[in-house]
Amino acid sequence: MIEHSLKIPEDVFADAIRGFWDTRIAQLQAQLLAGKVDQGNRSAVTGGKQMDGFILTITNLLLAAGVPQQHIHVKKSLTVIPGFFRPTKNYDFLVIDAQKRQLKIIIELKSQVGSFGNNFNNRTEEAMGSALDIWTAYREGVFGEAPPPPWIGYLFVLEDCSPSRTSVQVAEPHFTVLPEFQGASYAKRYELFCQKMVRERHFTGACFLLTDRNQVMCTPNYTEPCNNLGAVSFLQQIIRHAM
Repeated sequence: MIEHSLKIPEDVFADAIRGFWDTRIAQLQAQLLAGKVDQGNRSAVTGGKQMDGFILTITNLLLAAGVPQQHIHVKKSLTVIPGFFRPTKNYDFLVIDAQKRQLKIIIELKSQVGSFGNNFNNRTEEAMGSALDIWTAYREGVFGEAPPPPWIGYLFVLEDCSPSRTSVQVAEPHFTVLPEFQGASYAKRYELFCQKMVRERHFTGACFLLTDRNQVMCTPNYTEPCNNLGAVSFLQQIIRHAM
């Protein structure tokens, strides 16, 4: 029996945030000791494990809610699904009802620490491309004939620091940018991106968190700048759709 009233704590991702920072530090130290230092800030992110705490939290909540373990896929060899514009893509988290052959949930988890100007467009373009590929594949029957639409989630963790919160100027050589982007910081840009992707139904739900590395042992150790992009609401949606 699935528990419909599962209580989700307000600081549900506190341990995941601590793991996020611990993993980044450990990866950077390991690469420095091995003499393999990536260009710029990439040395702390190429290990690919810093989001594992979030995946574990989501998995544990779904199991507690009664979702069968065999429906939940986090192993890389089992999180591959076909697309429309490309043969396949490996996602971060899938829920699939194998008996019904129904793709229920797709979640991408991304983060950014430093190098904000270099990476903002890359992160957003990747997310937009994935959403386009999923929905077009769904329309074309790649996931079966007339199945219920999958729930597409996006969780983004951004470093909370002065550079991410500082107003950023935009170039306007030909046309004026939308007023909400005028002087918006990178934190505000990511918030707007997540809001708009949900509003335009490219994501079904999104979660946007800010975390300061100097506050990792504090309670809380992350903030949610937008109520509509909060962790509890995001997780409640996942649980409802996974039932």
